[in-house]
Amino acid sequence: MDKWTSQTSDNDIKACCADFYSSDVVKWLLEDSYHPGGLLLTGRMGEYLDLGPGDVVLDVASGTGASAMSLADKFGCRVMGIDLSQANVDAANRTAQASEVSDLVSFITGDAESLPLEDARFDAVICECSFCIFPDQPAAAAEFARVLRPGGRFGISDLNLNTELPPELDSVLGSIICVAGAQTPAGYKEILSGAGLSVDAVHHYDDELLLLIASIRQKLIGATIIARTQEIALPDLDLDRALDTARWASNAMQRGELGYSLLVGRKPA
Repeated sequence: MDKWTSQTSDNDIKACCADFYSSDVVKWLLEDSYHPGGLLLTGRMGEYLDLGPGDVVLDVASGTGASAMSLADKFGCRVMGIDLSQANVDAANRTAQASEVSDLVSFITGDAESLPLEDARFDAVICECSFCIFPDQPAAAAEFARVLRPGGRFGISDLNLNTELPPELDSVLGSIICVAGAQTPAGYKEILSGAGLSVDAVHHYDDELLLLIASIRQKLIGATIIARTQEIALPDLDLDRALDTARWASNAMQRGELGYSLLVGRKPA
């Protein structure tokens, strides 16, 4: 990451994040669901949004499609996923075609800050653990509002941060691990309100984030031991730096500076 500087463009940051989140390293660290709480929390979001068979849902930054397919299976809604990574979109479409919800889900490539979709198309928009990595969050919020029909609902789950980042994380690395752009719940509400969206409730899921961080740390420690004892590089990652980052996150949670929340609301009718 040393090549990244303060002059790095937003497009470079987005491309770097897209590449990272379609990599084998992320699949190894996070497995099927790329956010705290996994598909159980995705289902909880669907319940908060009162999703049903008549709804058309947009999943922004949909990754490899696990959440979209889970929502379609559980609630019977139609879900379109959109992701900046073509590799993720291709993988999601392959998985969807072989699933029991192939007629309910589809995936396309696109940028959250400029969605290639028509106005007022969706009954609900969700975005899980990704809003904070968008360089222009107000633009993304405005796009969510644009594609929602009047009265449509939204759900955003993301990291909450209430502290200054250490210098090594106030960079592209910080963006990739979802902390550089993290807000407090009040900060997210202000951005969403600026786009004309009303936040009805904020639900906190710090325990789910703590469990995810603990799982990542265990994998990194195991990989470090293997790499050192067998003198091989496993996985393709700076393990020491990754462990330092996981340790910082765990300590920040203990100090009450880092958390995870789910905001739900709607576009006024």
